Amino acid sequence: MNFNPAIDTQNLSSVKPIMELRNVSRTFMVSQGVFRGKKPLKAVNEVSLKVHRGEVLGLVGESGCGKTTLAMMLLGLLTPGQGEILIEDQAVSGWNLLEITSRIQPIFQDPYSSLNPRKTVGQSISLPLAIHKTVQKKDRRQLVEKMLEAVGLPGRFYNSYPNQLSGGQRQRVAIARALVMKPQIVICDEPTSALDVSVQSQILNLLLKLKNQLNLTYLFISHNLAVVEHLASRVAVMYLGRVVEEGGCERLFSKPLHPYTQALLKSVLLPEPGQGISNVNLGAGFPNPIDPPTGCTFHPRCPQVMDICRTQSPGSLSIEDGYVECHLYRKENKNYLN
Repeated sequence: MNFNPAIDTQNLSSVKPIMELRNVSRTFMVSQGVFRGKKPLKAVNEVSLKVHRGEVLGLVGESGCGKTTLAMMLLGLLTPGQGEILIEDQAVSGWNLLEITSRIQPIFQDPYSSLNPRKTVGQSISLPLAIHKTVQKKDRRQLVEKMLEAVGLPGRFYNSYPNQLSGGQRQRVAIARALVMKPQIVICDEPTSALDVSVQSQILNLLLKLKNQLNLTYLFISHNLAVVEHLASRVAVMYLGRVVEEGGCERLFSKPLHPYTQALLKSVLLPEPGQGISNVNLGAGFPNPIDPPTGCTFHPRCPQVMDICRTQSPGSLSIEDGYVECHLYRKENKNYLN
């Protein structure tokens, strides 16, 4: 079930996005060994996305597909090798880190390593206020205690240290620190994967409540498709540095188009006893990103591969609620979308 019914994914094309990526790429030079020199690795390869105010865009894909590299560029921690990132139609390439962090904040995966063990909860949450100098020192404690209350922690935690808190409590502190600057966009990088299952749903419900209360926009990165289905209004599926399918959450989960998206959804374990593990038909393992396949990079693993897939990249095909990169849906093929 989509928990963001206010977002109309069918009519987003006419709405100005709060954040836009235009053909964003990032390449790293990776050593091949002492005598073999370095080769380029395209961690993110010409990704274009639009994120609209108030929505949750889920970003999914296997480990190594480029999700975290993309998030690091959005946070200003890496610069794109090519392409543009825009916030409210303004290119961020000329902004300093303070300007970026005033608008975009992260919630990281591991609450045990994202908090400084030598700082109290109050010091950690108030640090962004001190750096940006947006609130006078005498007023910071009151604001921090309000944020603690907003994330479900009593004010007495102000003087506590991270080692005195549980994992769920630490993640609540990390959420409070991210939101104390009232950012427009929050990058959630697997924010519940390091937590006990019993705590995960509490944190997810808290994130949804805060999104509605503070009119936040989330980019939600996750391996957990059930979590993405619960939270997201739209979903982007990454494979080997590219977004191969993007569209409304309800449509993508009920009628996935790209063979890789179909395989991801089949890989989710079913709760019914005796159902066993689904055969996802992915064939060969994840390809070497330093030496990617020609044509469509998914073709060595695709159960519906055609001759054209081995030689020609499909490019992006527009669909009603987004786009897909697959030769199956071109005009000359039986699955043609229009």
